[in-house]
Amino acid sequence: MSGATPATFALPARFLGLARNDRDAAVCIAGIPLDIGTTNRAGARDGPAAIRRASRMLVDGAHPIHRTEPAEMDVADIGDFAIALGDIERSLALIEAQAEGLAHLVALGGEHGITLPLLRALARRTGPLALVHFDAHVDTWPDSFGQRYGHGSVFFHAIEEGLIDPHRTVQIGIRSPMGNDVHDWTLARGVRIVPAEAAHERGPAAVAEEIRAIVGDAPAYLSVDVDVLDPAFAPGTGTPEIGGLASWQLLAMLRRLGGVRFAGMDVVEVAPAYDVAEITALAAATVAWEYLAMMGRPAGP
Repeated sequence: MSGATPATFALPARFLGLARNDRDAAVCIAGIPLDIGTTNRAGARDGPAAIRRASRMLVDGAHPIHRTEPAEMDVADIGDFAIALGDIERSLALIEAQAEGLAHLVALGGEHGITLPLLRALARRTGPLALVHFDAHVDTWPDSFGQRYGHGSVFFHAIEEGLIDPHRTVQIGIRSPMGNDVHDWTLARGVRIVPAEAAHERGPAAVAEEIRAIVGDAPAYLSVDVDVLDPAFAPGTGTPEIGGLASWQLLAMLRRLGGVRFAGMDVVEVAPAYDVAEITALAAATVAWEYLAMMGRPAGP
């Protein structure tokens, strides 16, 4: 029938089926298919496409809590950023240049290494950012198995370069093995680590309250590594760690962060080759959708 709304499966393979491709949009969605700095299972280069496909599940109406419809906001999917094949540092420079000038970017990874150039581009406008970081790993190793810019060193460099304020940085869901020197360095810089076990015991409301207290009124960045979720909820990732958050816990925390002055976000480390029934890709798509819905609601906690 002419003019009929297409079925979910027939929507364009862009985030939320968005037809608009406009760098002047209030919020831009971009895929960043980088995974040459991974240290375990590769495949996050296919994450943006998988997240976009899964996002078509999220177009049936308004968010049930925020009552906003991200697909109807001033949002555009501007496609994938270019990277330099096999060259991490050149890829980071390219990512930074392509992020420059965007009003507000939601990035679909790709590995966690994409966050560093995004912070470089953003911090030039905002100054040092507060950071809300969901992950199984602290990502503050000074290098990743000898690679200076591997995906486990993102926030080491972000702190050293003054892109984030470590005293306004909180990492939630941490549970991987790490050297005591890495753990101690991170704490000594002022970062607040909320281990996964503590998050389970305290509950989403208490953790979200602490996040808000640490971030305060500073401009903030949200970075969500999908491996913050337990592998039962996100098997499709390169470095899974048992004992992680359940999907509902992550969403419950995000939904309580309304009013935080987020200036951008990313969701990373979806490796669809290891996924089951798209559950990891859908989790990542839902995180980005939750963020957009939260940004579109009226101001207030």
